[in-house]
Parts: sequence; structure tokens; C-alpha cells
Amino acid sequence: MTIQRRELRPDDVEIAIAYCGVCHSDAHQAHNDWKKSIYPMVPGHEIVGHVIAIGSSVTSHAVGDTVAVGCMVDSCLDCAACVDHEEQHCENGAVGTYNSRDCHTGEPTAGGYSQRIVVRENFVLSVPPSLDLRHAAPLLCAGITLWSPLRRFDTGPGKRVAIVGLGGLGHMGVKLASALGAEVTIITTSQSKGEDAKALGAHHVLLSTDPLAMTAAASRFDLIVDTIPVAHDVGPYIGLLARNGKIVVVGAIDVLPPIHAGMLLRNHRSLVGSAIGGLAATQEMLNFCAEHQVLPKCEVIAMQDINTAWARMQANDVRYRFVIDMSTLAA
Repeated sequence: MTIQRRELRPDDVEIAIAYCGVCHSDAHQAHNDWKKSIYPMVPGHEIVGHVIAIGSSVTSHAVGDTVAVGCMVDSCLDCAACVDHEEQHCENGAVGTYNSRDCHTGEPTAGGYSQRIVVRENFVLSVPPSLDLRHAAPLLCAGITLWSPLRRFDTGPGKRVAIVGLGGLGHMGVKLASALGAEVTIITTSQSKGEDAKALGAHHVLLSTDPLAMTAAASRFDLIVDTIPVAHDVGPYIGLLARNGKIVVVGAIDVLPPIHAGMLLRNHRSLVGSAIGGLAATQEMLNFCAEHQVLPKCEVIAMQDINTAWARMQANDVRYRFVIDMSTLAA
């Protein structure tokens, strides 16, 4: 369909979209799995492209710049969360890149499965020139979703980090934690995925289906990042935490089964959640990935193949992210 982007406000940036990542949440939103979908909907919140116009007051970007847009396109920028550079937790409600409401007009926002997008300049990020745009788009969601807890809990040399699940999120967790200098273990049900994880930088593989191996790994990890995207029992993973260890749920936006509180009391363990990251953290992540050449493994597709890609994504038949070449939209 044809959509109409707004006229430029003084602080707006207009972007010609080069590539847009395909996130599992796109399917959730389109299928109204979270019971808050607005139709018609244009998904896509992993956007990279080039500036083609700027508003009269824009100073941070210029025509021709290579830029990116993630999961947010606006917030109040004044509340405590925004002042602390956690715009994703804006107390007045961050505006999602799509399936949200514009702060000024109340109109639904439309995302990156499109040729162009207009975004407030504060929410437009700079893409370092050394990043390959074909593979950079998923950093704007999958990348920052893993970067945020890894940085929040001081991942680095001497830290023992486990990543649960090797999908779109998990493979970025392995690559980022390894690049940060941690000792990285992948926890998976699949030996073949374990071998893939080693190729991505993991040092060890722990099969969650092996009771003896899980018992032997009790109290081993300082940090576990759980990327499983559906409801599941986190209890077996809590038992793997060392003293003061933390397990961070980033994948399952769902009701989780109950856990025994005694597992948390032992070793002063914590169960926490984490959602994407603020603008400063996202820019930091982009700069880090450029410096260390940490990029997701992607399969670039034409826009015409999006339905097949969604079906494959929901069947876990992708290693590890789809990215749409938006030049094909006009084909």
C-alpha cells in the first residue's frame, strides 16, 4: 500500500531506508499476539539508511549521512528515565517505531518495511562507516537487546557468562560477550547449535537436555542471559548461578511458570528483566560493533519474500536474522 509520511518538523530527519531487519516481534505485532495491534500496520524497527532531508533546526545530522533508527522514534526526553538515558522506559511512554502513537498527532507510527521514514533527530543514530549496512540493521534491536544487560552487569574479562538459546538474540549475545572479553558458554538443546556457537566465539557448550552436565554446572556462572522467546521454566537455569549471580530474561514476553524462591535465596541470586536500551547505549553499541567488527549473521531477502521469511522465522529456519533489501520494494 501507499503511505504518507509527515511533513518535516523543525527537528525531523527524513531517511531513505536501505535495509530493514526482520524481528520476531514483527510477527507478534502483526498477528496481534500481544492484544494491542493497530491496523493497517507497517512493521520494522531495525532500520539503516541515508539522510535525504533535515528540518530547519537539525544540527546532529546532515544530508548524506549514514544513519539508523531502532525501536523508538520519540519520548518526552524530560522525565527521570529519559534524563538517565533510558528513553525506552520513558515515564510518559516511549513512542515505538511502529504500532504506536505519534506524540503530537496521535496517528499510528509506521515502521521500516517502507522506502522512507521521518524521525525526530534525537532518535536518529549515526552508523560508523566501517559497518556493513547489509548486516548492521539487526543491531538496532537484537544487538542492543543483548548489549544492554551485558554492559549493565559489567561483562568483561574474568566474568563467566552463559547465553541461553542460539537464535537471533542468542547469537548476538555470544558474539558481544566474547568481544567484551568474557568466558562464554552457550546453553542449548542442540549439539549442532553448540558447534555453531563455538564458531561465533563461545568457549563452552552446555546441553540443557543433559542432566549430568547441568548438575556439574551448578553455581558456575556470574551472568546468564536467557533469550528463549516463549514461556518456559527458568528454574533449571537459576541453579547455574554463582554467588550474587544474575539471570536476565530478554526473550520471553510471556507469563513464565512459577519458580521456587529458595533458588534465589541461595547464593543471593537475582532474576531480572531487560528491554532494549537507551539512545546513548545504542550508539555505544554501534561504535563498539564497528571497532570490533561484531555483526549479526544475516540472510538478505527481497521485500517480495517477506511472507516466506516470516514463516521460516517462526519455524526457527534462519541463521540468524533476515534483512530486507529495501531497494527491492519498488521492483
